[in-house]
Parts: sequence; C-alpha cells; structure tokens
Amino acid sequence: MQEENLFAALRGEVLAALAILAPGLAPEVLARVEVTPTKDPVHGDMATNAAMIAAKPSGKNPRELAAALAARLGAAPGCLRAEPAGPGFVNLTLAPDLLRAQLPLILARGEAYGQGKPRPRRVNVEYVSANPTGPLHVGHCRGAVVGDALANLLRKAGWDVTKEYYVNDAGAQVDALARSVYVRYLEALGLSAQAYIETVPGGMQYGGAYLIPIGAALAEQYGDEYAERPESAWLALFREFAVARMMDMIREDLAALGVRHDVFSSERALVESGGVERGLERLRAQGLIYRGILEPPKGKTPEDWEPREQELFRATAFGDDVDRPIAKSDGSYTYFANDIAYHADKVARGFLDMIDVWGADHGGYVRRMQAAVRALAGNEGARLDILLCQIVKVLKNGEPVRMSKRAGTFVELRDLIDEVGPDAVRFLMLMRKADAQMEFDLAAAVAQTRENPVFYVQYAHARCRSVLRAGPAPSDGADVSRLRAPEEMALIRRLILWPRLVEQAAEAREPNRVAFFLHDLAADFHALWNAGRDNAALRFLREDDPEGTAARVGLVAATAIVLRSGLAVLGVTPAEEMR
Repeated sequence: MQEENLFAALRGEVLAALAILAPGLAPEVLARVEVTPTKDPVHGDMATNAAMIAAKPSGKNPRELAAALAARLGAAPGCLRAEPAGPGFVNLTLAPDLLRAQLPLILARGEAYGQGKPRPRRVNVEYVSANPTGPLHVGHCRGAVVGDALANLLRKAGWDVTKEYYVNDAGAQVDALARSVYVRYLEALGLSAQAYIETVPGGMQYGGAYLIPIGAALAEQYGDEYAERPESAWLALFREFAVARMMDMIREDLAALGVRHDVFSSERALVESGGVERGLERLRAQGLIYRGILEPPKGKTPEDWEPREQELFRATAFGDDVDRPIAKSDGSYTYFANDIAYHADKVARGFLDMIDVWGADHGGYVRRMQAAVRALAGNEGARLDILLCQIVKVLKNGEPVRMSKRAGTFVELRDLIDEVGPDAVRFLMLMRKADAQMEFDLAAAVAQTRENPVFYVQYAHARCRSVLRAGPAPSDGADVSRLRAPEEMALIRRLILWPRLVEQAAEAREPNRVAFFLHDLAADFHALWNAGRDNAALRFLREDDPEGTAARVGLVAATAIVLRSGLAVLGVTPAEEMR
C-alpha cells in the first residue's frame, strides 16, 4: 500500500471489500463512500462510512455489514486493526511501519508530494475584476487572495488552471472616469475646471488624488489641444488612456501582493466585437429568450416598476426564481446580458469548469448567472461555482482605520501591504472562510508570537531549515523505524494528511483549509521541538546516535517540504530564518 495518498489507498481496499460483501452497488452509492481521518487518535487513524452508505441499498444491517467489513479490512496490507463502531462505521488503525514508510516517499517526491493526477478538463478562475476607476482596496484584497490561492490549489490538485481578470471597461462608470480625468487635465494646464464640472451630470464622480498624475500625463502629451473642445472630441481618447493607466496601477498593486493573472479580458472588446449578440443568439436558438411581462417584485412595488413587455431569459428553466431581463426599455442591453456574453465566450474558449470570485454584495446575482451558464453549455455539462467574499474590517488598537493616502475614504490594498507585508496579508486573509466576515488586526499581523498564525508557520519552517543546515544531508534510505516517540508519530500522521487535504480542499473550493492545515502542522513540529528540550532522546541532532539523527533529519526535511508546498499554494514565502 505504498501510495502517496494513503486515504485513497484505504478507500480502494474498502471498495474491494464492499464488492464482495455487498455486490452490485450503483456507482452513485459507491461515490459516497469515504475514508476520513478520525477526530480522536484513540479511535485509530482513519474511519470509513462504507457500511452506513451500503447497508440500505444492499438490504443489509449496517452494524452487521460494518463487522464483516472490519474483518476483511483488518487483513489488508498495512492495517494493524479494524473495528466496527457506532451505527455502521469502521475505525482503522494503521501499522506504524506503513506510516513511517511515507517519509522516504516525501523526500523522494519533494514539493511534488501531494500533486494530484492531471484532470481532463480545464478550469477558469476569474477574480478581482475590479472596475478600473480607482485603486484596489481591502475588499478587493480578500477576493484577490482567495482567488489566487484557490487557483494555486487547483493546480496542485491536477487541474489545468487559467487565472483571469475581467476588465469592466464598458459602461457609464468608465465614461465618468474619463470626465474626472478631464478635470485633472484642465487643472494640470493651470485652468479652472469649475465651469466644466457644473455641466457634468452627477458632478465629478472620481475625485481621488490618484487621478492627478493621469491628468498631468495627458497635459504633457497633448498640451491644451482639448482644453476647449467638446466632449465628443476627447471622451473616447481620455477613457482609453485613463483605463490603461488605471490597469497599470491595479497590476502593480496585485504584483505587490504576489497576484499575477494569465489573461485580462476586456468587456469593451467583447461588446464591440459583437460578443453580446453571439452569446444571446446561443440562447435564442434554444428558444430561451422571449418577449414577456415580468410579475411585480415581491413586497413593496418600486415606483419605477411598470408592467411593460421586455426581452427575457428563461432563467426559471435552470433553477432561478424568476426570468431575467436582457434589455432595457431604451433597447440597450442590461449588465446581465453582457455577463451572459462573457461566460459564453469562456465556454467558446473551452472552459466548462468556471469559478468566479465575487464580493458578497453580488450574492443576489448568483442564481441567474449559474442558470445562464447551464443554458449556454447545453449537454456539455458546464459548471460555474461562485465564491462570495465577505467584507474585511481593518483594525488598529481595536478601532477601525481608514489609511488611504490617495482616496481618503477606504483602506487601499497597497497601503495594507506596505504596513504588514504581503505574506501576512495573504495568510491572514485565508484564516477564515471567504463567506465569513473578518477583522484584520494590524498589530496582530506583525506580532512575533504564536498567536500570529503566519509567524507561527514561518517560524516552523525556519526551525526546520536551521536543523537541516546544522545536520547531515537528509537521505531517503535512513532507518525510519527509529522514529517511535508519540510526538514523532503525531507529526508523521499530520504529514500523510497532505495529499488528501489538497484533493478535498480543491473539490470544496476552500483554500482556507490549507492555512488551517499548515497551522496544525506547525503546532505538531513545535511540540516535537519543545519535547527535545526536556528529553535529550528526542533532539534532532545527536553525535552519539548517527542512525537516529539520520531518521530525525529525514522527518524534519519532510516537514519542511510539506510546509513549503502548502505555503506555495497560499502564495506565502517560506522563511529561511527568523530574527
């Protein structure tokens, strides 16, 4: 049973036993059979729910089936003991030699340990996708970290991943950006912009100081050529110039966080190339777009609602609550129509597995977008997962802070990075599930204590490296049977969880599980380190015990490998030493 994922190997043994004890089970029943870590080591190393799952379809008593399973599994290679438990579980205790045998495998595989087998389909992960109208703030930061770590995790699990950013450069917001930049352009020329501002509907929407350099660059390039010309002469030019500069700023901020996308897709390019019409035509060809009148919204009817005929998408045929408009009263397309076109473009590019990372304020948009993707893919079986990221509050001395240097109204991503560093930002953003609200404490993020999880994990890696610099080179031929202490075995048991953790976290779309795992792994390593202070026999390096030293160095090297592998998924730098 010398396989990288011991849980998958044991599951194979369980399925083989079921084939004998309960033959003919349907594939969908077998798919629900799991082999999981036990919550308490007193109950062994692993547990399976196989008897619980198979009992009813096979017409057997779950306890009797569990007992029969335990009898067979107890004879499986590397299984020390198998015992029925509860209403139909089987607890499995593995032979220590089987657990210890994973260490040479980890050393041989290096950071490829836990790498999943290649998947047959590609996956597109789209995240951040902030409007190019201002600098990224802490709300964008969480989505950037979650999306980037998830993409890394999926690659680790064997997926062919494309990281994508959707540039929202069409619509009223980028026209408003161009007008705001025009004001900064006039100011750079030493001219008053007040008369122009008074003519703009809604006034100057983007007044942050971050637009001053863009206005200055336009003034330097064009002089006063557009100072007194009508909007029609400069709007498109200023819009394109401003969006390009803002995207440069956004890319720089993301790079400071360690986030780099493979693809930047332009909404404007999609619209101007006829992408909306192409996307909607796929739905029209299936009879999924019709003209009709929507029922009034539930509850209080808005004053601007009217029972008028519109073009509607049959979203209810694909799980949504109501059908959705794709065109406004003036004939222009809705934002939803553009989003349909964008996801139709992803399908056309060969992506049937898609993941979008959105802010929680877009929660009401989820079902309609998933309905559209199901309709677009037809029988091809496309899947759209949407992760919603809740808001982040930044705290200093227990109080919310606003520390933007340019916008003045929110915490900018770059300022947060400058304050605590990208590693702390990324790790701490992943210490909560994306859909849970969180508070980011600036003081805690830089504290060098065990209460700071990123310090705690990096310190574990630094300690590993200090041992490896001082000791002999690790060898996968060391006598690992010398590792018998409870603290050593606890660390080994943690290490063997990594391949399963990668697979499970990727399937659940939860990169935060990696952060939790690394924290637990660091705790096990620190516990062994501290035990060596009290018990000389547990010290990693002992001149009087070269064989034991070789085994313990191998354990330390394996721990460092898994720590680095997990930190790579999170996009966090493994520390070589800590000051």
